[in-house]
Amino acid sequence: MPRRHLHVTGAAEAPLRAALRELRTTLDVPGAFPADVLAEAERAAASPRLPDRDATDVPFFTIDPPTSVDLDQAMHLARREGGGFRVRYAIADVAAYVTPGGTVDAEAHRRVTTLYFPDEKVPLHPTALSEGAASLLPGQTCPAVLWTLDLDEDGRTERADVHRALVRSRAKLDYESVQRAIDDGTAEESVALLREIGTLRERLEVERGGISLNVPEQEIVERDGTYELAYRAPLPADGWNAQISLLTGMAAAQLMIDSGTGILRTLPTAPDGAVGRLRRTAEALRIDWPHHVPYAQLVRSLDPRQSHHAAFLQECTTLLRGAGYTAFSGGEIPDLTLHAAVAAPYAHCTAPLRRLVDRYASELCLAACAGAGIPQWVLAALANLPKEMADGARRANTVERECVDIVEAALLKDRVGEVFDAVVVDVKDREPTVGTVQLTDPAIVARIEGGPAHLPLGERLRVRLTRADPGTVKVQFAPA
Repeated sequence: MPRRHLHVTGAAEAPLRAALRELRTTLDVPGAFPADVLAEAERAAASPRLPDRDATDVPFFTIDPPTSVDLDQAMHLARREGGGFRVRYAIADVAAYVTPGGTVDAEAHRRVTTLYFPDEKVPLHPTALSEGAASLLPGQTCPAVLWTLDLDEDGRTERADVHRALVRSRAKLDYESVQRAIDDGTAEESVALLREIGTLRERLEVERGGISLNVPEQEIVERDGTYELAYRAPLPADGWNAQISLLTGMAAAQLMIDSGTGILRTLPTAPDGAVGRLRRTAEALRIDWPHHVPYAQLVRSLDPRQSHHAAFLQECTTLLRGAGYTAFSGGEIPDLTLHAAVAAPYAHCTAPLRRLVDRYASELCLAACAGAGIPQWVLAALANLPKEMADGARRANTVERECVDIVEAALLKDRVGEVFDAVVVDVKDREPTVGTVQLTDPAIVARIEGGPAHLPLGERLRVRLTRADPGTVKVQFAPA
């Protein structure tokens, strides 16, 4: 996975667009949808396959960035009589619109994931579906894959059910407004319960040894016709919302394991060598890590606002590399079913508008819950899905990294020779004069090399910009 995240919130000006066009060509990014794909999508949008059940009386809501219109999930949270909670989680039913073997299906297998650029996104499905008929937009009645998850008073799953139903979202909310409403006590109960349930699920995550890294995101924003970079620290509401998705993904994984056929998102436990390197990094950063303290417990004690803690959290992302997809069928459960960061079996099933595998996971879970046969089109695709998803994830990660590099270079191209304040967040083991620095202003994370001595990991450092070329996508610093 990339060492830093890119969360795009705006567009950019002409010089940047040229570099981004070149990047799309270099990476062979899909262009506009072919005419036959668009025509099939329009026909599907007009006449989807509708379910028999009707859940439009449930007042669902969505939580997404303000500008998002490809809305995969809607939720409703409630207390259960006698104690505990009921989570209803509606997922866009892409299979109600996409015909197996059709042109939209074939194009989705070519694209695999939605790709996000600063100036545009390259969607997995035509916008007539992904931003229109299949999206859980407020006031729109849509077919959905509806999860009902009953939790006890501690937030543990007691029962999971999934079936198709018609749903209608009542409100499109964003993270900031949800956080404000919950904090000031004005949120309606279904929204206010997000904190209570999310907090309980976070405690269970701690209990099972799961890991959620609170690493600030690097973000491209548009202001007054130009662009800049900023850091965005996740809000508590981000984490609570993520816990609902994790809860559903864990339930999906267990359903598939119990049925003997499925596709899991897996991550092996980090090898001892990687953990040993992390312990050496902690020592260099003067972070106290007693041998009896588990890694997950240490991570939760860190404050990303402190520079040496932020540097260590960046290093922690190295333990999350190696995630992939594991498919199985015929009752032969694979040796690896665990996602080490979740600390439980886990599946991707909550973002089918933006990720190919989720449509298949939903079908597998629907069949498992109903005790019905798995559709042949799902079984036929299962063996090749892990490779398709791996290839798609590599392209998406490359797009993310290189878009950030391009914006950094464009932002700094006229400032070569200037000196900035930075923190050293990474040092190469075998090349201690080469590493990564994080600038405070502007919000840049880039390579540093040179100097007569070891780079001081976790320490503040004055650095000089030596290179910033959008054409070669390189930003580089040296100790000042």
